[in-house]
Amino acid sequence: MSTQAADTVVVKETGSKVDSLGIGAPLPVAQLTSETYPSSSSEPAKHVGIYFQDDCLKHRFIRSRDTSSIVERPERLRAIKVGLAAAIARIEEAEGVLKHSDTDVSVEDELAAALGKMDIATDAGLIRARHISVKRSTATVDLLNHAAVKYVHGDIDGDVYLQNLKAWARDSEVNITKKGSEIPEGIPPLDLYLCPSSIDAIQGAIGAVCEAVDAVIASTRIKSSNAATIPPKPQRAFVAVRPPGHHCGEDTPSGFCFVNNVAIGAAHAHLTHGIRRVVILDIDLHHGNGTQSIAWQINEETYRQTLESEHLPSEPNAPPPKHGPQIFYGSIHDVLSFPCEDGKVSLVQAASTSIQGAHGQHIENIHLQTYSSETYFWDVLYKERYSALLKRASEFLDSTGGPGDDVMVFISCGFDACEHEYPSMSRHNRKVPTSFYHRFTLDTCAFADVYARGRIVSVLEGGYSDRALSSGAMAHLCGFIGDTIRVDERWWNVENLVKLEKATKSHKSGRPSLGNSILEPWLARTSELLLHLDVYRTPLQQSRRWVAPTSMSLRDRKKPLSGSSTPEVARKPSKGAQALAQTVSSSSSSTSESEAVGTLHPKKLPRVILHVRPPTGTS
Repeated sequence: MSTQAADTVVVKETGSKVDSLGIGAPLPVAQLTSETYPSSSSEPAKHVGIYFQDDCLKHRFIRSRDTSSIVERPERLRAIKVGLAAAIARIEEAEGVLKHSDTDVSVEDELAAALGKMDIATDAGLIRARHISVKRSTATVDLLNHAAVKYVHGDIDGDVYLQNLKAWARDSEVNITKKGSEIPEGIPPLDLYLCPSSIDAIQGAIGAVCEAVDAVIASTRIKSSNAATIPPKPQRAFVAVRPPGHHCGEDTPSGFCFVNNVAIGAAHAHLTHGIRRVVILDIDLHHGNGTQSIAWQINEETYRQTLESEHLPSEPNAPPPKHGPQIFYGSIHDVLSFPCEDGKVSLVQAASTSIQGAHGQHIENIHLQTYSSETYFWDVLYKERYSALLKRASEFLDSTGGPGDDVMVFISCGFDACEHEYPSMSRHNRKVPTSFYHRFTLDTCAFADVYARGRIVSVLEGGYSDRALSSGAMAHLCGFIGDTIRVDERWWNVENLVKLEKATKSHKSGRPSLGNSILEPWLARTSELLLHLDVYRTPLQQSRRWVAPTSMSLRDRKKPLSGSSTPEVARKPSKGAQALAQTVSSSSSSTSESEAVGTLHPKKLPRVILHVRPPTGTS
């Protein structure tokens, strides 16, 4: 890999350079939108894979019966499926593959027919869109025995954090009953919760991300002469998993996040497939402080290795030294929101960092702004500010060797900046129109086609209202399809979203609430697809007594009681609850899982840097 001096700072000069996307400086990459991209009809259309993992439904809040304030909930995945089903239906309509009979057959008959086509692993031919497939992943990993997980979250003295995380989840019921919370002291519990099956969700989410990485890289490395004999694999993938990950640092869970899914995916691409340059584009409403911290640590170690190899005498015929990956982390976020909402200087500084090459670091943070009209958003904010994220990413890759087979693009795809997010989540009016997720995805695909053989893996982060999730997912998938069809951004206007919500509203039985209404073809098709995609739902709670009610809820900011060092988090357990604690405790003591290593004192995320070395034996 050709690498320029690692501490080179890229300086932007008006008119000084034409970048590899054919855009003259200082115009940003994403100034070219879906309306202005040159036609790519001469190139084969990219295949898009959608990945689900049903274990992700097992992560549930059990601290009390009251879940009214829990926004990171299993039902988020159904809202995503609604949006993806609607996108597929619209794409099929645009491609002309919706059958004429679709408008004549009753919805009930369509749903009954769909039942016979279900397959628990793949779309089984149900999806007619030419370049989309759905995979219900069963992949999972062992947190304590997976190279990429240990590369990101392991510790040189032993995997203390990972062992403790498994123990916290295993003992969550007991600890809630005894102490009122399953989250250990010393870790802010505001946006964190666990249950015994949370580890299944966390390990399944990582498994699905790594499976998508494997498929995308395998597809983009297949030689054209063999392509006809190999089943199509996606060059682009969207992985709809939870809990999210971008707030989690090396050993610091935070903001719903316990492991960093995207950072682990990048590490897996490096360790398994030799990817050496990674671009992470974070479009969540909130700054991905955990991802930035991890990227900084990895870049610091790679920079140290580079400097050492440059000053060591080289042996004749010796192979070139192996270095760790280089990561560009770029984020568009609201600096007034979590984790910066309290104005803590280190977090605000980290969320405002812009450094291009110095000390081996490649970080760009762009703050969301309010806008008065969509014209102002697209002509000013998007064109002049937000699209600069891709411009900086292209400068990173140009300065480290240009396009290559060692490049991969990840999107930390949060939908909570969407105009339809809960006002309580998006409190500062730093929002984006839903079409942002379409156009930014289009622009990222064009970027990846130039630099990374088209390979992109997008992983779900935030997004909490059903409308934000469904509309954002719909626009995102349409962006992945690129210019192979004409996308109408009115597909996700409010009128159509209201129709979509009525057509897909679920009864307690799980069936869409259709009534006797005659649906438009795309809505009928969406309902059919949703019945296929949403086969599995949140597992029912086991028949048992609930733990003692708690007065604590996520984002609770009550001050501690007078004379107390910690907030009051639960009422005193009743005798019945104490008995339950003894029963659960005795049963858990017989498990083979090791006990928690000890009290974990999590490191505070630094202003920018947290020193770490990769595990022995990795590069």
